[in-house]
Amino acid sequence: MKQIKMKQANPSMWRVFKKNWELLALCIPAIVCYILFAYLPMGGLVMAFKDFRYNLGIFGSPWIGFKNFEFLFTSSDLYIIVRNTVGYGVLFIAVNLVVCVIFALLLFEVSNRKALKFYQTSMLLPNFLSWVIIGFITYAIFNPVLGLLHQVNGFFGGGWFDVYVKRGLWPFILTIVNQWKGLGLGVLIYYAALMGIDTSLYEAAKIDGASRWKQTLYVSLPGLVPLIIILTIMSMGGIFKSDVGLFYAIPRNVGILNPAVDVIDTYVLRGITSAGGTNFTTTSAIGMVQSVLGLVLVVLTNSVVRKISPDNSLF
Repeated sequence: MKQIKMKQANPSMWRVFKKNWELLALCIPAIVCYILFAYLPMGGLVMAFKDFRYNLGIFGSPWIGFKNFEFLFTSSDLYIIVRNTVGYGVLFIAVNLVVCVIFALLLFEVSNRKALKFYQTSMLLPNFLSWVIIGFITYAIFNPVLGLLHQVNGFFGGGWFDVYVKRGLWPFILTIVNQWKGLGLGVLIYYAALMGIDTSLYEAAKIDGASRWKQTLYVSLPGLVPLIIILTIMSMGGIFKSDVGLFYAIPRNVGILNPAVDVIDTYVLRGITSAGGTNFTTTSAIGMVQSVLGLVLVVLTNSVVRKISPDNSLF
């Protein structure tokens, strides 16, 4: 019986492949990039356990065990940087989810095509700006002498105001800047999912007398739930990793702000550069720790989702 089932399954899989080969062919560049830049370099993980020397190469360098991990785990700032890394990661995931879903639902209500294209383009544009450019934009706003914020504050009779000495403001600033930059791409993903919802569901809701709010609540949002869960599970893998550009370029590496903005990646960056160069072994070790912890979080999150709603789990 098992052999018969296998013989019946293979032709169906081949028919699916033959029917969708154009779409599958579009995945080839992404697959090749992942193999070249994500999987083949994994052999370099052995560098995390070695005293790397240029003349000996990666595999010829001597083994030193877990010595490269000491830089992070023996640091007196370990609690602060882990707290900031995880805290900002969870905050960014939650804020991005809520804001992107709201804006996608709002765009879904726009019927004017020109207005829709304008909104989509204006929201997507910041995604293509580098953190260096955004760093200059934010500095033009927050500059304590010539910044826009200082000028507006002075116009209304306020005193001297410098955000670069106020740690409590930076969780809000970094969250807003991060969300502004990534808003367009997130909204585009959710908007595409809304476009894929069967229109007959909305027509049935209208016949039953449902208002636009009821349609959103009982048709649009349930249609987004599978995508929300998948994206959340995948985002959990990056909680222990942070965007160096955001946490380094925006606060401008001001030392007094480190307790509020320092994350694992910026801490490592400053540590290896202050040592007079780039320590590949230390970065490999810490990157390995971040990847392992991210994998564990993804598996745990997916396990929780599978217990609650098996149909929406990632694997």
